[in-house]
Amino acid sequence: MSPLHYYVTGNTAGGLVNHLDENIHDIDRIIALQHPSKSLKTAVIKHLFHHYDNRYLEVLQSSFANTYLDGIIIRDQSLAFIDESIATTYTSVIDLTQTFPLPVTNQPDINELMQKAYDSFAEGLHIHDNLEAIYINQMNFSRADAYIDRFINELLMDVPEKHREPRRYHRLFGTNTADGVVNVVPHLIENIPHVYYIKGRAGTGKSVFMKRIANACLDHGLDVELYYCSFDPESIDMVLVRALDFCIFDSTDPHEFFPERHGETIIDMYEKFVAPGTDEAYADEIHDVYAQYKSCMKQGMRYLETAGRRWQAWEKAYMQTVNDSHLKSHIQTIVHSLHK
Repeated sequence: MSPLHYYVTGNTAGGLVNHLDENIHDIDRIIALQHPSKSLKTAVIKHLFHHYDNRYLEVLQSSFANTYLDGIIIRDQSLAFIDESIATTYTSVIDLTQTFPLPVTNQPDINELMQKAYDSFAEGLHIHDNLEAIYINQMNFSRADAYIDRFINELLMDVPEKHREPRRYHRLFGTNTADGVVNVVPHLIENIPHVYYIKGRAGTGKSVFMKRIANACLDHGLDVELYYCSFDPESIDMVLVRALDFCIFDSTDPHEFFPERHGETIIDMYEKFVAPGTDEAYADEIHDVYAQYKSCMKQGMRYLETAGRRWQAWEKAYMQTVNDSHLKSHIQTIVHSLHK
């Protein structure tokens, strides 16, 4: 069975967000991997991945850079291995510094760079609000509400209500990293038969639409995966309901996709619910606001990239001191101790 990849952390306008707890609240054994090196912890996680590859695995991508992983969940064994830097709760710790001591070289302090990135994203979000205001003022909300009601009714029409407490998983499908803006959207939707691509402008109700779908499914007793925006952490960018083989997501920049298979549909909120000619009527204002917003985002990404380069240089030097066969042997010891 193919592993599921997603993010539980993200670099956003609200700072570093962490949704780990919502994904491991029912896991009995949560083992935190303790060591300053992200590369070392990622190597351990990858070895564990191969050890448990006959299981259904959930792989937590790192929001810092593509090189790293934040953890792995083996849900059918109620077991998780998590990078201690993001673990808010755990049942035990594996201190890797005991076996793989640190060199004399000091680790780079990248906290200031990360904070500057968050501040730039926050400024961008503030500017982005001005863009939303243009379209909000041109929206036909009554028509949008009626459409959403019909959509939800049709989605759940023939679905028996489950009288159970549903599970709600909070995640991200991508984020801003030292390697640029990344996402795993194609991976998440590849086996989902019914996918809706929401198009539209800022403020045209994409997130509201998805929140209402999510709440309706939860009220119906269905488990829901909620994927939050990597820019505005209060906004929803995707709702995935596996019991319905259903997914709906914000398919606009910087994660713009188009249907390629039967069963995939575009919903354009701008065309359906915004007064015709709005783009043209406010073209100059939209251009100016969008340029300011993009400038802030690019500045924030530059801070992340600089932080990534500094950290990676230290990681490269440290990992040259780690013996791979020694690492594999130690991981086997870890696995053996779990199954005594």
